[in-house]
Amino acid sequence: MGGKVTVVGAGFYGSTTALRLAEYDVFDTVVLTDIVEGKPEGLALDMNQSRSIEGFETKIIGATTTAEGGGYEATANSDVVVITAGLPRKPGMSRMDLIGVNAGIVRGVAENIAKHSPNAVIIVVSNPLDEMTSLAQIATGFPKNRVMGQAGMLDTARFTNFVAEKLAVKVGVVKTLTLGSHGDTMVPVPSRCTVNGQALTELLSQSEIDDLVDRTRNGGAEVVALLKTGSAYYAPSAAAARMAKAVIEDSGAVMPVCAWVDGEYGISGVYLGVEAEIGRNGIKKVVESALTESEVSALKAAAEAVRAKQADVQTL
Repeated sequence: MGGKVTVVGAGFYGSTTALRLAEYDVFDTVVLTDIVEGKPEGLALDMNQSRSIEGFETKIIGATTTAEGGGYEATANSDVVVITAGLPRKPGMSRMDLIGVNAGIVRGVAENIAKHSPNAVIIVVSNPLDEMTSLAQIATGFPKNRVMGQAGMLDTARFTNFVAEKLAVKVGVVKTLTLGSHGDTMVPVPSRCTVNGQALTELLSQSEIDDLVDRTRNGGAEVVALLKTGSAYYAPSAAAARMAKAVIEDSGAVMPVCAWVDGEYGISGVYLGVEAEIGRNGIKKVVESALTESEVSALKAAAEAVRAKQADVQTL
């Protein structure tokens, strides 16, 4: 055990992530921050009182912060920082609709984190994901390997769940993969999807697979539409927490994440959903796997769509 992780934003996503990280019992300290006065402190108090029941020693600290940077002292020297700050979607909204307001929030948070935890690895989960990851890297000035975004882990988890339900099998025997962006230009990789080692294409028709892909692509919106207030947080927080755990344990686990791509798949200079090896310094390396020609061209199309938007965020 050792190390410190900060979760910025104590909404449903942030607070659930903080609790998952504490329950892993691999960090000494989890810091939860928010701009709503008293909220992170109250949640931390509540979570700490569950320690003896759940059997973990990690200490949770709550800290109210200000837009000007007050309260960030509590986060000092964090090894990993998960940024969940920003507005969630409302029904009918796309992730892109949040870009203006969330850019200001994420930029401010990133600057404050860089000041107090200059060696941290940052995991961004604020939407629109690919653009906010790029913005956090620009705002911190951190090396690109130390800033990544959570998207592919969640999208593959959704895809896996839908496949398992459709075929009435255990989720543990289903392997899926999605790359590209978190949103419209998501690139599912059917060539890498298997059930008990058998190709998904042998078990489902192309139209059935397409339906599941569509449902995955709109997975977040489906939850938002049902909840009516707020967005998904149980599956997203599980994904972000697993990434943070891989960092602190220097595990070398290969996960689909939003990472800086520089030459892989013939794509350069953009944050994009790819498989990457995760370790103590963030992205150890982007893992290029064998994709079909059509999958590579879909990935390139996703890269160009995201590239245009990432160019825009520099001025937000």
